[in-house]
Amino acid sequence: MKKFTLLLALIFTTISFGQSITTKIEEANADQYALLEMVNKYYPDITLNKSVTNFYADGKIIDTQQEFNLTTSKFSSYKLGIEPDNKKLLFEYVSDETGKVWGDVQIFKGNALRTTFSEKNNEINVSLNGKSVYLKKIK
Repeated sequence: MKKFTLLLALIFTTISFGQSITTKIEEANADQYALLEMVNKYYPDITLNKSVTNFYADGKIIDTQQEFNLTTSKFSSYKLGIEPDNKKLLFEYVSDETGKVWGDVQIFKGNALRTTFSEKNNEINVSLNGKSVYLKKIK
């Protein structure tokens, strides 16, 4: 009986802490779009798009992503995500020309710091406001 009671308690506790996550395709809010604009200014390979998919839990944005129509682009995959604090953007794209490229752009004291990993070139590149400050080839 103790095991059964413990099992029921565990099930009801888990259910009560569960969150319902909803998604909405909507226009980027002012903070999200300001981040996208700043990043695109220094790094034009990160596209600027007003439409985003926001993921909500308990009424708060927990993640933001953008979807892209790739039929007329050079990319076979292109993903972009914005963290909830609107200070960091994550990206990943794949094309025949660049191979797989991924990384992030963080805003720090008004500067755009980008870390990029390039699978095709075996490189790690760190850039500040569009200018490379560190480049490392990996063997």
